[in-house]
Amino acid sequence: MLERLHRLLLDLVKDEFERLGRSDLTPVQALLIYNLGTSEVTAGELRSRGMYQGSNVSYNLKKLVELGYVHHERCEMDRRAVRVRLTQTGQEVRDCVARLFARHAEGLELSGVLDDPPIEAVNLQWRRVERFWAEQIRYIY
Repeated sequence: MLERLHRLLLDLVKDEFERLGRSDLTPVQALLIYNLGTSEVTAGELRSRGMYQGSNVSYNLKKLVELGYVHHERCEMDRRAVRVRLTQTGQEVRDCVARLFARHAEGLELSGVLDDPPIEAVNLQWRRVERFWAEQIRYIY
């Protein structure tokens, strides 16, 4: 179910960008930009923040740098690490995705879709499953 919802989310982002006449970004790249937000992080930190199913975060970041959406520079302390942040153009894309999400959040709220069971209960249940699986992995040996 989560995988299907994620794919639908990518379709929503794709449709929004097509509607706005933006064909230079993939939905995964748009989500990377959204998740980067106002932070300056390493690629590894960004990868751990989001669910980028079947995507290569390093490749997508490289493309975003080439397209002028993301600025990157080597970390002073650890020259192996690259820190990334949005450019002004990247901020504009992030704002576009944020408006899309806000519009859909409002629509979901008004529709009552999230009321039964309450979304808080669903989130709690997913956290319990996550904790259970993490413990299974941690104590496998």
